[in-house]
Amino acid sequence: MRPYELLIGLRYTRAKRRNHFISFISMISMLGIALGVAALIIVLSVMNGFQKEIRARILGVTPHLQVTDESGQLSVWQPVLDIVRAHPEVQSAAPFVTGQGMLSQSDRVEGVMVRGILPEGENKLTGLGDKMKAGHLTDLRAGEFGIVLGSDLARALGARLNDHILLITPQGQITPAGMVPRLKQFHVVGIFEVGMSPYDNALALVHMNDAQKLYRMGDAVSGISARLKDLDKARSVTLSLESLLPNNIYATDWTRQNANYFSAVQMEKKMMFIILSLIVAVAAFNIVSTLVMAVTDKQADIAILRTLGASPASIMKIFMVQGVLIGLVGALIGVVSGIVVALNIGSIVPFIEHLFGVQFLAKDIYFITELPSDLQHSDVLVVAAFSFAISLIATLYPSWRASKTQPAEALRYE
Repeated sequence: MRPYELLIGLRYTRAKRRNHFISFISMISMLGIALGVAALIIVLSVMNGFQKEIRARILGVTPHLQVTDESGQLSVWQPVLDIVRAHPEVQSAAPFVTGQGMLSQSDRVEGVMVRGILPEGENKLTGLGDKMKAGHLTDLRAGEFGIVLGSDLARALGARLNDHILLITPQGQITPAGMVPRLKQFHVVGIFEVGMSPYDNALALVHMNDAQKLYRMGDAVSGISARLKDLDKARSVTLSLESLLPNNIYATDWTRQNANYFSAVQMEKKMMFIILSLIVAVAAFNIVSTLVMAVTDKQADIAILRTLGASPASIMKIFMVQGVLIGLVGALIGVVSGIVVALNIGSIVPFIEHLFGVQFLAKDIYFITELPSDLQHSDVLVVAAFSFAISLIATLYPSWRASKTQPAEALRYE
């Protein structure tokens, strides 16, 4: 049989009150908790999705791991490539060349990061071939000096497929007239679009052999790129490879290359949790107000229960039931609402943008144009547990005051 404290507490919660203001405050408290819980779940899901999407796009262009020399060049790179490929956690590896330059067409000039790659191995490393808007990555052939541009870069230069553009490198050549930068004409064989402004705006791909000639590197390369079977093991694989490589060669992984960014995202997620938790805290204060007024309204009932033998602890439990029920119902509504919105935010946000003619995420600022969402069960459980705990804490003081009611004082004016 259920305890009578629970039965009376539930009856008090359902009963019509003489003071309708108490019922109104109860409803506001419940809705406040629901709003806070839903907001927490939605925001945490969006931040999870944002982090996941950015990570996927970054690793869609850059490799999981890179090995290079302290000087920035690997002269004898084949043994290093063999060591990297032999590691059990490495899925694929290939050499690369990187350098800076300027692209010019007509009267337009844009600064670029030039990356020399082996087209046949690039898809195994980054999958960049799947992001081609025009042409194919395999159209880059040694000696033909073809180039693949990011979509925004091509748009800024006014370049299209099969156009010829001029690449200017900072490695100049000495002439009687002084230092003259090196110039080389390339023809556009492809255009890719990653969806992230830093890459679409400033990345150009050429064949590795052409890049070696352009930057006068001979047979040397800038480093070795590698793709891992499990990208979450990047840090341990890096340490393992560094113990196998010569002292002047070091490895760096994607967690180090983008450490500041992902640390900032994690910090923002924690701060948003703290800030939005204040909504639940404010709603909990309303529970305190509701129970204080309910205790005042039920003074006579408390006195009668005490005279019938109810202990102070029982009185305390009766009013705790009311507060906890408000918190539970509010949290339940919030969890359901938050999950529904988080799972459908990909449809809700475009509808709002179309309705009001606005764009919430500018590509050049936020890297992505669509609001992603990644609902995680752990976040839902933490938010639900937090809202229940703060609702329970909010009931303690009013319930304790109710348990201290003296029957004689309460019934004096009845």
